[in-house]
Amino acid sequence: MDTPRDILLIACGALGREIAALRRANGWQSVDVRCLPAQLHNRPERIAPAVREEIRTQRGRYREIFVVYADCGTGGTLDAVLKEEGVERLPGAHCYEFLATPKVFAELSDAEPGTFYLTDFLLRHFDRLVTRSLGLDRHPELAAEYFRHYRKLVYLSQSETPGAIERARRIADSFGFAFEYRYTGYGDLGTRLAAVVGG
Repeated sequence: MDTPRDILLIACGALGREIAALRRANGWQSVDVRCLPAQLHNRPERIAPAVREEIRTQRGRYREIFVVYADCGTGGTLDAVLKEEGVERLPGAHCYEFLATPKVFAELSDAEPGTFYLTDFLLRHFDRLVTRSLGLDRHPELAAEYFRHYRKLVYLSQSETPGAIERARRIADSFGFAFEYRYTGYGDLGTRLAAVVGG
C-alpha cells in the first residue's frame, strides 16, 4: 500500500495563483493543491457537494486535507459537510475577509454595506465571470437589477500590476460606483496556510 503524502489543499480556483506563489516562496514541497472551478461562486449551493466529492476522492492519499475556502455564500452548508468529513477550512465568510484581514474587512463593510469587492483574480476574469456569466454583454440593462444594492467598489489587490487600478476604476465607473483601492498582499492567507503546513 502506498504511503500517504503529506498535505492536500482543496482550494477555490480564485485563489490558485496566490496559493501557488506561497507554495513556491515557502518551499512547501510536501503540499499538493487541487483547485475547484472558481465559477462555483455563481452557484454557491454547489460548493459544498463539490468539496465533499473531492475530499472523498482524495481521502487516504494524504496525511491531512485542508480546505482553502471561506463560507463563500454556502449559508453554513460547507461547514456542515466539513464537520461530517472531519476537515477544517479557512475562517471567514468570504475570501475578501482573510485577504483584507478580518479587521479591515469589517471596517470596509461597516463603512458601506453595499460594497462590491474585486480581487486580482476577479479583475483578470471579470468579463468571463461577471459580464458574460450574468448576461450583461447581451442585456446590459440587467446591471441595474443585479447591482441595485451596491454603492461602492473596493479593489483588494494581491499584487501591484501595471494598469490594474485603472481597469478596476473603469469597472466601478461603468456601474456608477464609488471606487476605493486597497493593497492587501495575501493578507492572512499566508499565515493561515503556514500554520497548517507547519502544524
